[in-house]
Amino acid sequence: MTIYTTPLPGMSDDEIARVRQPLEQAFTLPPAAYTDQDIYEREVINIMRTSWLPLARVDQVAKPGDYISLDLFGQPVMVVHGKDGEIRTMSRVCLHRAAPLTENGSGHRNLFTCPYHAWSYDTAGELVRAPLMDGAEGFDEKGATGKGCRLPQIRTEIWNGFIMANLDDNAAPFAPQIEGYTEFFAPFRLDDLAVARTLEFPSHWNWKVLVENFMEAYHHIATHSTTLEPVFHARDSKIPENNGEPWSILDMPAADMSGPAAEGTVPGLEEWQAHSLFATVLFPHFLLGIQGNATAWYQVLPEAHDRLTLRIHMCLPRSTIPADKWEEAADGAAELVNVIHQEDIAANDMVWRGLTAPLTEQGRLSPLEKSIWQMNQWWLDKMAGTGA
Repeated sequence: MTIYTTPLPGMSDDEIARVRQPLEQAFTLPPAAYTDQDIYEREVINIMRTSWLPLARVDQVAKPGDYISLDLFGQPVMVVHGKDGEIRTMSRVCLHRAAPLTENGSGHRNLFTCPYHAWSYDTAGELVRAPLMDGAEGFDEKGATGKGCRLPQIRTEIWNGFIMANLDDNAAPFAPQIEGYTEFFAPFRLDDLAVARTLEFPSHWNWKVLVENFMEAYHHIATHSTTLEPVFHARDSKIPENNGEPWSILDMPAADMSGPAAEGTVPGLEEWQAHSLFATVLFPHFLLGIQGNATAWYQVLPEAHDRLTLRIHMCLPRSTIPADKWEEAADGAAELVNVIHQEDIAANDMVWRGLTAPLTEQGRLSPLEKSIWQMNQWWLDKMAGTGA
């Protein structure tokens, strides 16, 4: 897959140098990194189409025939639980005249039949029916002509119950890149989670505005002054070293650890783990808000330089939340996250208004914003075409 290695459009060498400074002297990305359409198009080529992105959880396609359809940076795809038990990601564009086989969404099918000319594919993407093709020389709907009769397959990995996909056939495998992150959260048993509620928010900012807001507790003192700050003090937040791996972890210790852990907390966690809130990003925008008894997966779906859809999936541990408490726990988690995100929406709206103003320049980072600094270094490497 070809990527850009030419100088970044709309960003000067001086601006880039300010971002590259050590954290204590570092600046934010310049406004153009968020507002410039050319930069966004370069992100799609250099980052989005070469990165591992989370499309679904295994529990969302639990049975053979279950599927989820979405668009992946210009490529319509579907995640399908095959009749053979395999979970695949594949193109959902018909091999005949390129009509999408499904609309965005989810469902259950044994066959995917094109609404245009009724070509039909099985859950492995094999063409099984192409009506009225008699006389088309060399055509074999059963696949004897090779891969031309199977929907293109997209690289897929399952990590802790998350279905990850990558449009780049040459990308390095996902799991070995994040071994430090996986080890850090192994006690939380992320593979035991199941999606209990999903909230959806159309959002009118650049995707990095949302990610950066998610990744720092500094704004607790103003934006969340009556919600998060009394429970998770901004000044106590800390960010461990990622040792060059493509992730960042914001550890927010609870202000009061004297009480018992919340009901449904995964057993075996140490006290600091059971009481802390962790906001994490696996670059570029796989966001998880992790606690001992619930995890919020912020599924970021960029659509343009100034637009994205956010789906917040509230995930609960199946082994520790009793069936008779599941709905209550799901409702409570979703209500709390909605309150917090409404506060974040107001903050992100303010930031976007400022970023698009003509006199806005780079700002200084706080040492509490180390996660943003870590991601900015990775982002610059990838945008320059030098990232691994």
